[in-house]
Amino acid sequence: MTQKSEAQKGNVTPEMENVAEKENIPIDKLVTLIAEGKVVIPKNINGNSKACGIGKDLTTKVNANIGSSSKIDDLDLEVKKAKVAVEYGADAIMDLSTGSDLIKFRKKIMNAVDVPIGTVPIYEAGVATLKKGKEIIEMDPEDIFKSIENQAKEGVDFMTLHCGINREIVEKITENKRMMGVVSRGGTFLTSWIYHNQEENPLYENYDYILEIAYENDITLSLGDGLRPGCLSDASDIPQIQELVTLGGLVKRAQDANVQVMVEGPGHMPLNQIKANMEIQKTVCYGAPFYVLGPLVTDLAPGYDHITGAIGGALAAFCGADFLCYVTPAEHLTLPNLEDVKEGVVASKIAAEAADVANGIESSWAKEREMATARKNFDWEKQFELAIDKSKPRSYKNKCSLDDDEMCAMCGEYCAVKIAKGDF
Repeated sequence: MTQKSEAQKGNVTPEMENVAEKENIPIDKLVTLIAEGKVVIPKNINGNSKACGIGKDLTTKVNANIGSSSKIDDLDLEVKKAKVAVEYGADAIMDLSTGSDLIKFRKKIMNAVDVPIGTVPIYEAGVATLKKGKEIIEMDPEDIFKSIENQAKEGVDFMTLHCGINREIVEKITENKRMMGVVSRGGTFLTSWIYHNQEENPLYENYDYILEIAYENDITLSLGDGLRPGCLSDASDIPQIQELVTLGGLVKRAQDANVQVMVEGPGHMPLNQIKANMEIQKTVCYGAPFYVLGPLVTDLAPGYDHITGAIGGALAAFCGADFLCYVTPAEHLTLPNLEDVKEGVVASKIAAEAADVANGIESSWAKEREMATARKNFDWEKQFELAIDKSKPRSYKNKCSLDDDEMCAMCGEYCAVKIAKGDF
């Protein structure tokens, strides 16, 4: 049973009821969108996460990546990051760990937060390969499927699987020289494996088996963009678009099998290409929810990539993206710390809200009207309550305490709202 198979039958699950109430969308409309594959609710039947709807006519959701590495392996710190991300509004958490004791870490995360949890199983297979003293290109496909099976039983809600990279596309990569090559870690694992072994991608070749696992546990497949552009110069090139077209065929197979599925997208991309990319994805991927990293709209802002990602994310969500993966100030540089996680989530939440307002989402407009009323009435507590980041505005306001609470230190007695209060 999956949320999609139940929707196909016209059955309403508790998860659908929760999403419909939270999103203020008619339940019959939501059921139809899930049945059509245009909305997913990542909720493994073995897990305990709360229901979260992603897709058409719903608010834009935000994911936060966390995870240990072989160089920085502090499980307690990563759990704190997950909690901070959820505190500031992250709708989902992805564990990208490649450090030690991955199973223990996933359990800690699942116990610490109640939002959907995503993973990239091939990372665990890669760790297992290196522990055997082998290179990634010697990875045993059995280790990949073992990771998928085990994580499904553990309760992982959605999985990034790079099923769209096949031998034909790898040949195209070698023909079309990119400035940055392949920048996706999972994508690199598979392209290198295919190239050196001259064999087909196991995830592509055994896709039906993946569908069986996903259906049995109601895992939402997040079909990875292994060939996403790693710089503006590589955006919208032949390998990226060819992989997307391949993913479209895999989406259709998943939807026909009543498996929930979404698609991942770029990446680094100039503003003028974002709209077309969103429209192409929705067309070739049968309306499946689109999950984008950024997009990052300039390559010249290391240390500020949460801003470049938010700019691209706002436009992407306005043009059809449904799920934004946050980008932190530490992107391209190091593992993010707690403050980086907060800044990344807040930036993406701002992008999501901006897009939802532009797309006419009533719940977003209601909050905007509440904020305008609070500002007009000098209701500072209400403003702090409505703010995406509730702590920073309060700290700024408290830096300069004035006798008259109906003004701030910006304008003081020349406050436009105070002068005109009651007249207009």
